[in-house]
Amino acid sequence: MRSGNPALKDSTFLDLGSGTVVSRPGEVMTLNGTVNKTGVLLLLTVLTAAFAWSQVEFGVDGRPQPGFGMYLWGGAIGGLVIALVTIFKKQWAPVTAPLYALVEGFFLGAISAMYNNLYEGIVIQAVMLTFGTLFALLFAYRSGLIKATENFKLGVVAATGGIFLVYMATIVLRMFGIDMPMIHDNGIVGIGFSLFVIVIAALNLVLDFDFIETGVEQGAPKYMEWYGAFGLIVTLVWLYIEFLRLLAKLQSR
Repeated sequence: MRSGNPALKDSTFLDLGSGTVVSRPGEVMTLNGTVNKTGVLLLLTVLTAAFAWSQVEFGVDGRPQPGFGMYLWGGAIGGLVIALVTIFKKQWAPVTAPLYALVEGFFLGAISAMYNNLYEGIVIQAVMLTFGTLFALLFAYRSGLIKATENFKLGVVAATGGIFLVYMATIVLRMFGIDMPMIHDNGIVGIGFSLFVIVIAALNLVLDFDFIETGVEQGAPKYMEWYGAFGLIVTLVWLYIEFLRLLAKLQSR
């Protein structure tokens, strides 16, 4: 039950009660319920993203006008805080998961507008690639082409952790005015790194599907439908951002 997604970790269901999930009939997590709630979260994300997109403006020099930072950083920091609350208080997911989708939408709308201002048409390409990857991996998982074995999970989790450390090192170094060479540039190494990250993000979808399926099989409480949907949205947001980065590198060459 490992997942590279910190929201969907091994011990989630064990945390719900002495290693065994106990729920009343009719109050258990279902696959259809999780799918429906994922759709609701996607809709909420799109609504606020569209609003932020419509509010963000750029000058003739391409620089964002005042208000851009509010949507970008407010959405990013607010989304992170709500995500952490959701992870530690899973029973609050019916409330915090929709809040996360709304707040994260502001961030996605702002950053999407920025990328689209630089490279027109890049956003629709990233959206299509994200959902194309989602449905392709879902088909592969449901048909048995990809199985979430323990070794598979361990490899994806290890790779996800490595990527996290690279990104953390990048943030720390940039605080001191130092850029990590090559991997964030538009050269062959940078493009290769983005492709690698996208593959790992996509494989995390398989672990998310397995997590949700396991929750249904174990009879997790009804609120875990919201939690499973929240975890899936977290992975999709990551995948979408990485597609934006890759397409930007390719178009800037």
